[in-house]
Parts: sequence; structure tokens; C-alpha cells
Amino acid sequence: MKTEDAHKLNKTEDSKQAKGKKSAEVSKLGRVKKPGKDNKLSTAETGKGLSKAETGKKPVKEKRDKKAENIRMKDPLMKALKAINSISGNSLTEADILRQRAAMERAGKLAAPTGDVEVHPFKVGDVQCERLVPEFAHNPQYAVLYAHGGGYLCGGLDFARILGAKLAIATGFTTYSFAYRLAPENTYPAALEDATAVWEHIREKYPADHILLAGDSAGGNLALCLAEKLGPGPKGILLFSPWTDMTSTAESYDTYKDLDPILTREYVSGAAKAYIAGKGVPWDQEFSPLFGELKGLPPVYIMAGRNEILLDDSIRLKDKINIAGGTAVLDIEENGWHVYQQMPIPIARRAMKRLSEFVSELIYTDKEPGET
Repeated sequence: MKTEDAHKLNKTEDSKQAKGKKSAEVSKLGRVKKPGKDNKLSTAETGKGLSKAETGKKPVKEKRDKKAENIRMKDPLMKALKAINSISGNSLTEADILRQRAAMERAGKLAAPTGDVEVHPFKVGDVQCERLVPEFAHNPQYAVLYAHGGGYLCGGLDFARILGAKLAIATGFTTYSFAYRLAPENTYPAALEDATAVWEHIREKYPADHILLAGDSAGGNLALCLAEKLGPGPKGILLFSPWTDMTSTAESYDTYKDLDPILTREYVSGAAKAYIAGKGVPWDQEFSPLFGELKGLPPVYIMAGRNEILLDDSIRLKDKINIAGGTAVLDIEENGWHVYQQMPIPIARRAMKRLSEFVSELIYTDKEPGET
């Protein structure tokens, strides 16, 4: 994606694509599908009727892309990520977790973009942080506070740099990532306390409504919990396969257990148990923001892959935010999996372009995100 596109909206794209094409077909699930021969993009949904069915340049195809599947399953990085996240919840020993953390940092060094951003390390108290500044099309008036994933058990600045750098490039905004304290050594609410401290640090430089919150997986959980704690303030929330329900009981755990190349129910349940550490039950809203009121949130952009066991966490989150009177847009990549945007592959690049368009609409136009 050209970085200058981060500050532009192609307002004529959808109208041009619509000419000469068949009318959209609405599926039973309420998603819009357009006929097309070579589409690898997702469907998008909002709570105010159906959104634009397409945010990329190609129409949606219903057939699964076999080549994308092969890349997903055979790529060495994918195998490493699957191994990282497949430790049984009953064997999260200290040695297991240390191996997992080391593997995740190695994955970060493999996949993080190496150019187009300047990396500036700093600290907020004892929290190690990075400031990622895009080298092109930089708008210094806005910032993104990004929380990495890893089940609250692992992940650090190397791993966070994968999506942190991509967010900086896609939005054109300075992106802040941070290495919050991890369970089981530091259980709830340690990560939330660290996120709050970094938020307050950034607030010294930016107005609240010039900051977007972002997070993937457990980091998406953390971003939502922080937003609930802060109340009105952040400009928007960007979520990649957010973990919103720690009960591990959604239907998608069974539907996609054989297709998800990253997560297992055992790992997710074990991570939840380690993070909560007897301080409550998984359905408490402090741990599962899906069960909170979710009122007063800024516009939320949720990205998920069709082939992930956490898919229902995203679908139900979108529904609940819209029912509560907010605005949430859900982007499901039909050939995607859990946080597929981390990978250096075409569907990930197209996803970041769609995210860029959402952010541009949010920041640079008067139009509500998702409006046609």
C-alpha cells in the first residue's frame, strides 16, 4: 500500500466497481456477498444496516482460496506460531511459558517490517515502550496506542513491532507499543495498570480525541478494558481478532477447531485461568468485556479471520456495541485466521489498506465510519 493513501479516501471506488455488476446478494447471516471471480477480501458489517460490501478493489468470492490455505499451513512462521499457541492449558509450566515467550519474540523478528518506520525506545516508569514513527505521510497530530497479543502470557516489544509498525504505516500516525507485565507472574490487573500508565504518558502529548486504541487477541481485550475504564475520550478503537470472552464457550470453538492454524481451546482456557488467577470468574466483565455494557465507546473497527476459533468473539462484540447505540464495523477475511495481518502476505496487506481507509474516514471526513 502506498503510504500516502493513509490520508486519502477513494470516494469513487465503490461506485465505479458497482457499474455493470450484479446486485449484491444478502446472505442469511446478514453479510453482503458480491459475485466475482477472484476475490480474496472480507465482508464488512455495521449495525446501521449493511455497510459497503467491499472495501478493497476486488469483488468477494465465496470459494476458499486453496493457495492461501497452503501458505497458511506450510509457511515456517505459521508452524512456529501454531506451536507457540498450542501448549495445553494443563501444562503451562514455567518452562513451557519461557519457551513460548522466546518463540514469540523470534516470530516478531521474522515478521516485523524492517523499513518505513523509525523506532524510538523509551520507558514509562518500569514499562518498556517503543514509539514507531512512519517515515512517509506522517501526521504528527494523531497517535495510536497499541497493545500486543499473546494470551496475557507472552509477547514483548519485538513481537509488538509486527503490528505496531504496520499500524504506523497504515494510519500515518505515531504508534506506541509497550511491554506490559505478563501472567502468571503478574496477574490481573497488572497489564491494565501498565496500559493506563502509558495512556497517561501519551496524553501529555496528545488530546484524548487524537488517540486511537488498538490491540490484537489479548491485546484487543486489553484495549477494550482500557476504553471501558477511560470512558469517553479516545477517537476510535482498532481490533484484530479480539479476545472478548474468556469463557471459551462460543460455538466457533467447535466450528473452526480443525481450521484454526493458531489457537486451541485448551491454550485459550489455560491462558484465561493464569491471567484471572482466582480473582473472579471468566464471565466477569473485568476479564470478558463482551459481558460489559459497552456503552459510550468511540467507533470500533474489528477485523477477524473466518478460520479462527475466536470468530464469535468478534461477531458478538460488533452486535453488542451496535445494540448499545455505538458504531462497530466488522471485517471478516474469508481466507484469514487469527491475527492473519501479522503475516507478510497479500491478504494482510489488503487488510491494512482497508484499515487505513476506515481511519481516514474517521479522521478526515464528517461521515460516520461504515456509512454509504
